[in-house]
Amino acid sequence: MATQIQIGEITADVVQKPIKNVHLSVYPPLGKVRIAAPLRMGLDTIRVFALSKLAWIRKQQEKLRAQERETPREYSDRESHYYRGRRYLLKVVEHDGVPGVELKHSKLILRVRPSADEAKRQSVIDEWYRQRLKDEIAPLLAKWEKTMGVSAGRVRVQKMKTRWGSCNPLAKSILINLELAKKPGECLEYIVVHELAHLLEPTHNSRFSALMDRHLPKWRFIREELNRLPVRHERWGY
Repeated sequence: MATQIQIGEITADVVQKPIKNVHLSVYPPLGKVRIAAPLRMGLDTIRVFALSKLAWIRKQQEKLRAQERETPREYSDRESHYYRGRRYLLKVVEHDGVPGVELKHSKLILRVRPSADEAKRQSVIDEWYRQRLKDEIAPLLAKWEKTMGVSAGRVRVQKMKTRWGSCNPLAKSILINLELAKKPGECLEYIVVHELAHLLEPTHNSRFSALMDRHLPKWRFIREELNRLPVRHERWGY
């Protein structure tokens, strides 16, 4: 159960867990603040830590509130959809065959049965994105695991509301956000390298930054570009 603390004018949720370090997160769409802290750490100490990060929290909140968001998708003709950073116009073709998606010139062609509703159309496109993303991740993993001297035991693609990716160093498992299928290829590569680096350094400390500098010198630029791109419309749970 979360406890709330005040950091200036900001209310933050605090969850204490059997972990070693404090983790501070600012979540979209409006910048909700969450702190995960070790069980041994008192609330006064957590509050002092959070106050030291107040300027950073405000900066992250400003970015989130200013970020462009896609309009809700209805999966109908001439709607804009994106793949690898390029815009395509959706064309819905109703037929009695197997549902599927095809890229043809500037169009994303969605073939579905006449009875397919909006949810079904979305699921067909999402599955197409998922398979495409898996196909793109495989060679990136082969390249960067060898370069960085690490091995990810399990890599999965799934929808994520608040992160582009995540890594569990103990389980050697990595999650990649399905939305990256819509972004330029260099953004996916950055996230793959970022999560693999967490197998060597779990936190975002100076060692982690040095690893990223060594393997992907442009990572900060790519990160800024990725975070400036429009994000999908979402029904947030809070």
